[in-house]
Amino acid sequence: MKVWQISRDDNTGGASRAAYRLHVALTLCGVDSHMRVLNRETANDRVIAGRAPRSLSQRIKGRIQRELQDRQQKKFKTDNPILHSFGYESAGLVDELNGCDADVLNLHWIAKFLSIEDIGRLTKPLVWTFHDMWAFCGGEHVAPDDSQSRFRQGYLQDNRPAGESGPDLNRLSWEAKRSAWANQHFTIVTPGHWMAGCVRDSLLFKDAPVHVIPNPIEMQHVWRPIPQHFARLSLGLDPAKQYVLAGSAGGMPHLKGEDLLRECMGHIEATTPGKVELLMFGQYQPAGASEWPCPVHWLGPVRDDQVLATLYSAADVMMVPSRQDNLPNTAIEAHACGTPVVAFRIGGLPDIVAHQETGWLAQPFDTQDLAQGVQCILAYAQRKNQLAQAARRSALDKYSAEVVSSQYLAVYESAREHSSRARS
Repeated sequence: MKVWQISRDDNTGGASRAAYRLHVALTLCGVDSHMRVLNRETANDRVIAGRAPRSLSQRIKGRIQRELQDRQQKKFKTDNPILHSFGYESAGLVDELNGCDADVLNLHWIAKFLSIEDIGRLTKPLVWTFHDMWAFCGGEHVAPDDSQSRFRQGYLQDNRPAGESGPDLNRLSWEAKRSAWANQHFTIVTPGHWMAGCVRDSLLFKDAPVHVIPNPIEMQHVWRPIPQHFARLSLGLDPAKQYVLAGSAGGMPHLKGEDLLRECMGHIEATTPGKVELLMFGQYQPAGASEWPCPVHWLGPVRDDQVLATLYSAADVMMVPSRQDNLPNTAIEAHACGTPVVAFRIGGLPDIVAHQETGWLAQPFDTQDLAQGVQCILAYAQRKNQLAQAARRSALDKYSAEVVSSQYLAVYESAREHSSRARS
């Protein structure tokens, strides 16, 4: 079996890292996997990067198209702050992908890499791993999950959200997908059950086969427990303190629950003043940010996995206060390092966290309940150690390279067989 992983990047965001980890896991298990990206950051010689060569006339045509598209997008207004991609941009790889020796193409996060039309022109068997909602929405990468969602009802002229104005680019993008992909067969993989439910409810993919397979993670050399005292000495942290770890919300503070994190830490500080401190990785302290209710260690971006594994091991608890999330890598990484996770019972987090077995699942979006989970874990060292051991066992059972690779291989074979039947 030869498979190409198709992703815009190999190590930039959560989706690209998940795609790269799958590529590595398959390779370790003897699968002939390559990765085709626009931007390469790893040193893996099986990762190929760059655009297809273009003639002068193609470059001029592309520049004119981009200018027209940019003018249209400037008129589009929305109160949804999450990234929108309308499927225009292409790296010109259709001929290369159709002519390669892969048995299956596994698409990942391909916005601004493959256009909507590009995807419709691919002739290889296609498996598509959905790391967000873009494929079955318009241009939105994250959309509201409720009965009125346009991905469920269709992008109609009369159901546009009140917070949007200007040209209805989400509707145009959705219609373009429906037209370009009408005769395309996709086998869908979602990392968690929540996303699978959204896909099955969507008008674009309601008839497509959907498989739930989590993202793999290497747990022998990188993502593994490190003795806490050693981890804290390495990072210059107080061995006697209690630490809660959280990832910075970056450009999605509301979605990732930064305000809920702040509220939760306020509850903890009010009941156990001065005892619990917050470790925040992902960004440095924002200029002009309001005071937090507890001491915060702003650790900045952490791009080294060994350092990040040390952080997870140094913390007592990992908190993931998202309002909506697929299958966050941070929660999986924490479990792999033997760190209990506290989160809301939303999205894909119940797939990761077993309540009071590997962490705590609070009622959405009850920050008192979230704080209770943290305090229950911190209050009893023996209980925390039991949760930590169970978290590590759970990660080994669900996310190891062998477990995930075998599931993907079955899906690849199914996609290849379907393609063979369709051609015969």
